[in-house]
Amino acid sequence: MHELAITQAAVNAIRQRMGDAPIRTVTLEIGALAGVVVDSVRFCFEVVVDGTPLQDAVLEIVEPPGRARCRDCAREFVVEEPRIPLCPVCGGANLSVLGGQELRIKSVEVQGECAQPADARTTPESG
Repeated sequence: MHELAITQAAVNAIRQRMGDAPIRTVTLEIGALAGVVVDSVRFCFEVVVDGTPLQDAVLEIVEPPGRARCRDCAREFVVEEPRIPLCPVCGGANLSVLGGQELRIKSVEVQGECAQPADARTTPESG
C-alpha cells in the first residue's frame, strides 16, 4: 500500500514546514491518473496524524480529472481511468497526457491567529 508512504510523506512535509502549529485543514490534490487510491489516503491520514498537531485537521482532497491530447488529430479529451485509452475521435494511440497526474499538498490552514508580517510596525510613528 503505497498510499501509506505517500500520506506519511505529506504529513512529514507539513510538520517540517509548520512545526507544532495546530492545523485546521489540509488540502491535497490527487489527479485521476496519479495511480493513488483516494479512499486509502483518507484512511491513512487518520492513522498517520494521530498524536500530531494535525490530529484534528480536516482532510480535503481535490481530484482533477485526467486529460489527454491525441497527437494525430489534436483532439483533447477527458480520461476517466488511470489507463490511458485510445483517442475517442480517431482511435489513435499517440497521446500526450495533459493533466490528472498531480500529487501535491495544495494548502494547509493553521488554527488561530496569524502572526504579523516580519516588516510590520509595532509602534505608531511619532510625528
